[in-house]
Amino acid sequence: MMALKLYFHPLASFCHKVLIALYENALPFDPVIVDLGNETSREAFRQVWPPLKFPVLVDEARQATVAESATVIDYLDSFATPERPLIPHDPDLAWQARMWDRLFDDMLQMPMQKVVLDALRPADSRDPFGVEQAKTDIRTAFAFMEERWSQAGWAIGPDFTLADCSAAPALFYADTICPLGEDFPRLKAYFKRLKQRPSVARVMREAQPYFPMFPLNPKPSI
Repeated sequence: MMALKLYFHPLASFCHKVLIALYENALPFDPVIVDLGNETSREAFRQVWPPLKFPVLVDEARQATVAESATVIDYLDSFATPERPLIPHDPDLAWQARMWDRLFDDMLQMPMQKVVLDALRPADSRDPFGVEQAKTDIRTAFAFMEERWSQAGWAIGPDFTLADCSAAPALFYADTICPLGEDFPRLKAYFKRLKQRPSVARVMREAQPYFPMFPLNPKPSI
């Protein structure tokens, strides 16, 4: 029996990826919301993971502390014996799931975070040129993905995988900053299917009370 504890914040996109994976397979866990702005919460988390980066999964039964969202999902697939593994057993599908996980992180999450973090800076320290470049990178990523997307199904085929866990928060926040619009119909249709997935919808509902904390307008919405 695993005894899982997840350190996370409901607004954090990389935490969404792991929450989706946990909800997909109804894996029980003890949620610990980390507030880095609260000294007590921050120091308690520092004792668990000194880099202060979440999500972090603690498996008390196996005495394992697992960081980085994709690694956490890999760990759950390996040791939690989920009913529906999120990394396919077929090696050809497994590398595709891992590749698309990295692409969603690198091509959408990273420029999205550039825009968000810039909004948290003092006004005289902001980088408007860098922000515009990040938004251009997001639109370029949309175009790249649109050309390679199927009309139906999930990211790499008929099964929901790690790639879809990664796609959901990446597209959610990227679309908030740079709306998909009508230029990317296949990607937009896929994103609509994603938001209707019960595990994804649950994560979004749980994040909704925290949307006012998002430092840009318009705020995220579901």
